Amino acid sequence: MDAFETLIAEMLWLEGYWVRTSYKVNLTKEDKKRIGRPSSPRWELDVIAFNGKTRTLKVVECKSFFDSSGVKFCSLDRGNGANRYKLFNDATLREVVLERLRSEMERYCGSRLNIRLCLACGKVASERDRENLRSHFERNGWELFDKAWMQEKLLEMSNGGYENQAWAIVSKILLRDMPATSINQEMM
Repeated sequence: MDAFETLIAEMLWLEGYWVRTSYKVNLTKEDKKRIGRPSSPRWELDVIAFNGKTRTLKVVECKSFFDSSGVKFCSLDRGNGANRYKLFNDATLREVVLERLRSEMERYCGSRLNIRLCLACGKVASERDRENLRSHFERNGWELFDKAWMQEKLLEMSNGGYENQAWAIVSKILLRDMPATSINQEMM
């Protein structure tokens, strides 16, 4: 969903990251053999975000799932979601894609990049799934951008200066001048 990816990219932009959506990683023939996908096209990453100050490159997989049951922990823990969460469930694929990305980005960003895998999800199936996801991501050194993270960023956006972007206008209409207690209750 391009709109969701764009929103996540804008949130990271406001945190000081340079962002790009739909970034394609050029895998070599050897890379493709190593991941068991010899005819694979370039690997597409939903959002990449680079912060020059911290030398951090975030690789964000975006799953809105607004009108579904949401992200379930078992899809990332036991590999039941292998087709949807390939980078999270396939260690070899993750290693190959992120190392190829590192070599491509070092041409532009310099060496010693700290690459962080992230998942942005608009909806998580249950509070238990959210707790398990947070723990799982923490153990693996990944980041979870869930509803609470997005709400926090939207609130920050609503109080920021004018931006001629749909997300900025919507956040100001819905959230500006609303008491914090009302916002927390409305967003639950």
